[in-house]
Amino acid sequence: MSQNRANSTAFIEAEQYSAFILRNLHDGMLPGVFYRNVSDFGNGTTLHIKTVGTVTIQDGAEEVPFDYSPIESGEVTLTITDYVGDAWYVTDELREDGAQVEALMSARSSESTRAIQETFESRFLRKCNTSQTNANANLVNGFAHRVTSTATNNVATLNHFVDMKLAFDKANVPMAGRIAIVDPVVGATLDKLVSIGRDVTPFAERIMADGWAREHQFMMNLYGWNIITSNRLDTGTFSDGTTAIAGVANVFMSVADDNTKPIMAAWRRMPKVEGERNKDLRRDEFVTSARWGFGTQRVDTLGILITSATATA
Repeated sequence: MSQNRANSTAFIEAEQYSAFILRNLHDGMLPGVFYRNVSDFGNGTTLHIKTVGTVTIQDGAEEVPFDYSPIESGEVTLTITDYVGDAWYVTDELREDGAQVEALMSARSSESTRAIQETFESRFLRKCNTSQTNANANLVNGFAHRVTSTATNNVATLNHFVDMKLAFDKANVPMAGRIAIVDPVVGATLDKLVSIGRDVTPFAERIMADGWAREHQFMMNLYGWNIITSNRLDTGTFSDGTTAIAGVANVFMSVADDNTKPIMAAWRRMPKVEGERNKDLRRDEFVTSARWGFGTQRVDTLGILITSATATA
């Protein structure tokens, strides 16, 4: 009697697993150039940084003394507040019976570290939004740095980019290094409104060279803004003091140098993986952890545009 599939099922492997393990696709990470990386914060939980205000010049006249006026001073703080981590294990039985287990563990470690990095980026963008006072225009020299779209369906308009440019101009923010991080929904709105070449500016070229990759798309330079998309912007119900909507907080900022960046950050513990052997349970255990903190060092170089998170027109 010949052998066939009907009488030889024990010799048919029900499932075949490719030697290639499909991993999650991720977008590029936020470059470190977007925040001031504080290097003089090696210990303690809170760093105090002194600030100095501006000087007002007086008109003089013969035999008339000048008024003695102090310069304004203050401080900003950065506190290590975020402590995140992940833990997993692999049993001896899985190592004995499974295939490609080491590749699985390597992928698990990479995914864990990546998740921490994404959390860092999301909380950075949230810090940009919460650095301002909600339900307030956050005026700087009389011009609003927090704006809610009142256009149809609360979509972004070209006037928003013009108005934010003016607000930054009146705040004496340098032209170089101005960026706008917008939701892809806003990016789609701009695609419908304008037809502009996608030539990458030298500044944006440097950002992309630092690792800004797929999904964080460089869109265009519009009214001096290097516009980039991100899916990790803060969402919720926000207001500029006049209009409140449930939407997304698009971020405008200057990153010309460490003095103009609105947000500072410090890693107390970079993401790292540690492992040990649990002989009683016969398994290898791994833990990933990281600690960091954010601080707002200035608000005059920060702008927030609140738009719909879904509508493009």
